[in-house]
Amino acid sequence: MDVILHPKLKIKSKYMAENKEPKVEPQKSKRELVMERLTAKYPDRQYADDEALLGQVNDDYDEYERQLGEYRDREGKLDEVLAKDPRSAQFFVDMANGENPVVSMVRRVGIDGMTDLINDPEKQEAYAEANKEFLEHLAKGKELEEQYQANIAESVAMLDALQQERGLTDEVMDAAMDLVAKMANEAIIGKFSRETVEMALKAIGHDAAVENARSEGEIAGRNAKIEETLRTPQTGDGLPAMGGSSQSPVTKKKGFFDDLPRRKF
Repeated sequence: MDVILHPKLKIKSKYMAENKEPKVEPQKSKRELVMERLTAKYPDRQYADDEALLGQVNDDYDEYERQLGEYRDREGKLDEVLAKDPRSAQFFVDMANGENPVVSMVRRVGIDGMTDLINDPEKQEAYAEANKEFLEHLAKGKELEEQYQANIAESVAMLDALQQERGLTDEVMDAAMDLVAKMANEAIIGKFSRETVEMALKAIGHDAAVENARSEGEIAGRNAKIEETLRTPQTGDGLPAMGGSSQSPVTKKKGFFDDLPRRKF
């Protein structure tokens, strides 16, 4: 049987339901939110104080600005290309959709158009230079591949020995080689990140500090040895004492009259 509430009770129940305080979730501070983002991005780093935290935020902000500047430069160059020849936009769209660029060009200019472009007498010198660069690049790539195959076995053996000597895990070695590869790629394309340069500066400073400490230690050791030698008393002239005495003979200092000849009376 359904329970019928008095109209006043219904109104009271509705009022209580509408005015029931919602559950308030604790709000995280801005610092906590930033720490969560940095921890997710750099799980192996610790930020002991606000100075370290703000330093990481500043470095990330510098990196974002650098990347944003590169994006703007690329977009500007792309805009210039599209402004010179609007057909380029369609080529980009076709390639973005996975279409072969040659097929796309045939669709835009036709076989006859491509033949005319290839046989254009004003373009022959440029074509010859481009083909020369292609062949040189192909030969260089083959040479580098041969060098890589010849050197990689020796490098792998060296890495295995280094890992065994220092007792390093595979994860540490992989991270180190990823860093080396990152530096190599930056050198190839000529774009060096601030993080890479700072690591290089730290490495140079560390080696210099170790060498300086070693040199200072050697100098301090020599100085201490010299001081010890000077503090040790030097007695005697190195000859054994007469009469079985253990004391060194005492040499009397000569006076002025000792050098004059003595007369006998």
